[in-house]
Formats: sequence, structure tokens, C-alpha cells
Amino acid sequence: MTEYQVIARKYRPKNFSEVLGQEPIVTTLKNAILQKHTAHAYLFSGPRGTGKTTLARIFAKALNCLSSEDVEPCNSCKNCLEISSGNSLDVLEVDGASNRGIEDIRQINETVSYTPSANYKIYIIDEVHMLTKEAFNALLKTLEEPPERVKFFFATTELHKVLPTIQSRCQKFSLKQIDDEVIVEKLLSITSDLNVQIDREGLQLIAERAEGGLRDAESLLDQILTFHDSPIHKEHVADSLGVVTKDLFFTLDRGGKEGDLKVAFDISKKVVSEGKDIPHFLVMLTEHIRNILLIKLGNLNFSEEYLSTANFYRADQCADLIEYLVNSQEKIRYTLSGKTHLEAILLHVLRSHQRIPIDVLVRKLSQLENSLSDDTQPPHSPPPSLVTTSIKDKASQPDQRPAAKSEPKERPSNKAPEIDQTPTVSPKETAPKEERLPPKEPEAAPAATQSAVTRANAPKETVPKEERLPPKELEVPPAATQSAVTRADTPKEIEPKEERLPHKELEVPPAATQSAVTRADTPKEIEPKEERLPHKELEVPPAATQSAVTRADTPKESKPKGNHLPPKAPTKAEKCGNLDSNPEVSPGRLLDKKTQSRYDTLLQFAAVELEGKIIRR
Repeated sequence: MTEYQVIARKYRPKNFSEVLGQEPIVTTLKNAILQKHTAHAYLFSGPRGTGKTTLARIFAKALNCLSSEDVEPCNSCKNCLEISSGNSLDVLEVDGASNRGIEDIRQINETVSYTPSANYKIYIIDEVHMLTKEAFNALLKTLEEPPERVKFFFATTELHKVLPTIQSRCQKFSLKQIDDEVIVEKLLSITSDLNVQIDREGLQLIAERAEGGLRDAESLLDQILTFHDSPIHKEHVADSLGVVTKDLFFTLDRGGKEGDLKVAFDISKKVVSEGKDIPHFLVMLTEHIRNILLIKLGNLNFSEEYLSTANFYRADQCADLIEYLVNSQEKIRYTLSGKTHLEAILLHVLRSHQRIPIDVLVRKLSQLENSLSDDTQPPHSPPPSLVTTSIKDKASQPDQRPAAKSEPKERPSNKAPEIDQTPTVSPKETAPKEERLPPKEPEAAPAATQSAVTRANAPKETVPKEERLPPKELEVPPAATQSAVTRADTPKEIEPKEERLPHKELEVPPAATQSAVTRADTPKEIEPKEERLPHKELEVPPAATQSAVTRADTPKESKPKGNHLPPKAPTKAEKCGNLDSNPEVSPGRLLDKKTQSRYDTLLQFAAVELEGKIIRR
């Protein structure tokens, strides 16, 4: 009884013409044999099932074939038969995964010098990336300068794990995945040779599941032939492979177009109940959307059902769905409930049909804005030129509107303004209260009264208030009055009038004059000299003298009068009694001297502050 041989081994390529999907590599190897330009080392890399080891064997048979025609091995001579069966002593196949140590490479180095019985002694090392670093380093010398008629063929699926020093000593060939259509044609030829009937749609499912590997497709076909007898339909293939058919995806497309969200739950239930692989289902769904996108971009090499379904989608919609499905494939591996996650993904695909694209939304908003602007514009609006002309004409015409009646301003009266009896409070401190005598006869000038009020309301320089006599006895010189008013109203811009009294009438204590001059010159550093004359010579009430001295000593911060007065200040009765008790001094003369001294001091302050000159006497 003959032992059964699997399809992958039975229909394995035996010459270059049977190798599928690798035409550039096959052409290069055949030309190297014809021109006798074969290298001492070759490295074949690529995905699984694409023919790496097969190409190495065919190449070895072609080099050692005894009766080769057109560089193709005959597969009938002794050498070809031994190589095909794996019994050749000149072609040695080494499994890199199990012979990966330095001792295995040392054994190769010891046998490499033996003379072959055929044309070449060939070492085929499969999965060469499994060798250790030490094994690679032990092979470097032999690989770089091998003995005559010795060649090395390497095969690997992970080229990046091979040391660069090994790659630089080899000719590298990268094999690609085989197209699905090529795989389907190969499977059709196999089923025809085996007298098995199978649907082309079923073979298409096999090719898609193989992912570009011919050996994988042949293994799946062998499994399906064992699962069901001929004829075989696509449903049988789907049940055997655990995949879903395309009809399920077309149902999803129609549900999205109709807005039926229930389809998502029905498909999810079917996939889970039938034991389908959810990650592979997402891969097939992504491939389905990709095919529709290719149709939207102009590739029409698809079935009629695909062409009709493509009308349900837009190109930008397909691109967004592909990006979303790729991200979902990574997330679904770590989810706790695969069914719920799958339902959410299918709902997202269905709802994508109801979303308005951004470009369409922008275009509609622009149209709506234009329509609103047209509706708000007046029907008979004049041209812009006429509007501009009318505006200029109106601007050039004088304003003929009646002027608004302005309320007449109050003129200053000759009467003295009524002064509130409430004590004035400055921003920083409260001025001391004083007793005021009611005016009997309004003979004082308004300017003098205004100066007193202004000086009382000043925010920074608070002048101590003192007792005032009736206006009938207060005769102020006009020059001093004008200077005080000017200083209170405009302290920096208006120059005072310097009408000074004769020196014989100016009786000011030297201490007070020196204190005023010192304050104007250096207000912070120089302290005034407090040389005071006896009371009998100055003959001024103590309250007035103390007020003048306090104002000269503290130019910026005015402190309450109580801090500088004696413990017991003289009362009004005592002041009047002192004046009356001295019969030698006339009260009128004493008041005149006091007033002249006081206003002349103010005049000296204004002159020093505005002109910047220091008057020393």
C-alpha cells in the first residue's frame, strides 16, 4: 500500500518553470548558470510558503545535473533523484533551528574541504537567522574564502536577524507574496488533476486565507478535500476554514445604505455562534472595504456584486473606515468582551453612511450664507459711487441743527461764600477743629476768603487753622492776597506778583525766615534752625507762633497741632486777656504786624518755589 503524500509535497515545484510569482529571481539564477557566473553564497528571504527552500533545491539540482537542458534540471539523473529525495552526499540540508551552535558550524568547517563527487558541494542552511552570534562568526572565514567547488545557500524568513557581515558576503534575493489569482489558478490545476470539483469562490476564500503563501493554500485545499466530498461549494469551504462568506459583508453594505442598525447585531451573533475567528473576520472586513475603495478609484477587476455594492460608499468614507478597522484590530486583542466590541465596530460602519462629509457640509454652509446675504440686501440699493457722493455732500454742508441751549455758568459773586461749619477732613489726616467768629461786616475781599478755603481743602499741605478776627479789622495788602490765591490755584504755571513791602515794615522772626528758606532748598535732609525770640519781643499770640513753626518744620506730613503745642494751650479768653492786659501794645498795631509777617512768609515760599532762588537776608 502506497503511503499518502500531502498536496504540498506532491505538487512541489521541481524545476524553475514551476516556480510561481518569482520570475525576476528565476531569471537571474538561470542566467548565472548559463554565463557560469555563480557566486559562492546566496541568501533567499521572504514570507513563508513562497519558495525559498524550493528555489535552493532546484538551483542545486541545476548545478549538479548530469544531463541538464536549457539550465533546467532533468529530474531523472542520479544526482537529481538523490537531491529530490534528500539522500545526496554533495547537497547537505542543515536545519538552522536545531543546529545553531558553534560545534555544528565547526563540523561544517571540517567537512568543507572534502572533494565532491558531483560538480559542487552545496550546503543549504534553512532558517539561518536562528544561528547564534558565535556560530555566525565561526562561519565568516569559510564563507568569505570557501574552498573551490563549495557553495552555501541560506534561507530565512527574518532577514533583519542575520548579521550584516553575513549578508555582505552573499547575493541576496527577496521573494514576494504570491497573488491570489495565481494561487487560484494553481489550485484549479491541482483539483483538475485530482478530479475534484470545487467552486471558484471557494478557492478564492482559500487564497485569501493563505495570505500569499502557496504552500499554505495547498495545505488548506488538502484539508477541505478531506472535510467534504466532491462537489465542494463556498459554504463548505467557509465552514471548514472557520471564515465567513462575502455574502455577509454584502448584507452589511445593504443594511448601512438602508439605515438598519439591527444588521450589526445579527452579524455579530452569527460570527460568535459559529465559532468564527473575530480578528480574522475584521481582517476580511478590512479587505472588503479596501476592494470597494479600489473600485471607487477606478479598478474594475471585480465581480458584478462588488461593482453594485460600491455605489453605496464614497471614497473618503472607505478611507476613514479602513483606518478605523486597522486600529480596531489592535484593540480587539485586549478586550474582555469580543462580541460587544464587534457590535460597536459594525455599528460604526453602518452609521458611516449617515454622516455628511466635511466638504459637502462646507459647501452647503457657503450656499446658505450666500442666500442669506442676497435676502438681506435691499432690492433697490444705489450704486456704491452714489452713496459715497451723498456722504461727501452731507459732510461738506454746515450743521444747521439748532444749538443746544447751554446753562449759564454761575458768576462769582462779590459776597463772601458761606463756609460750612463742619471741619474739613483731608485724605490723610483730620484737621483740628477751631472756633470761628461770625462775620459782622462782609468787608473782606472774595479772593482772600477763597484762598483760605483752598488752603483748607489742599490734599497734601494742610495749613494749621488759627483763630480769625472779624473782617473789619483784617486789612490784607493786595499783593500778598494775589500771591496767596495764585499759589493755591496754579502752583506751577502762574508767576506771583512780587510787590514787596518796605523792609522797615517787614518784621519777621529770623528763625521762621531761615526755616522757610531751608525747607524750599533741601526739604528732606537739612533741618531748620529753631532760634526763637522771646515772647516779649515778638508779641504774637502763642498759638500763631506755634502754628508757623510747625508748618516750617514739617513740609510734607502735617501732624495734629496737639503734638507741638504746650500741654495746656491758651484758651480764647486767655488770648484776649493777654492782649488787654498789656496797655503798652496797641491791639491794632500788633495784629497788623502779625498779618504782614504771615503773608510775607507765604510770599517768600511762593517766590522760592517758582523762581528757584533762595532769598537770604
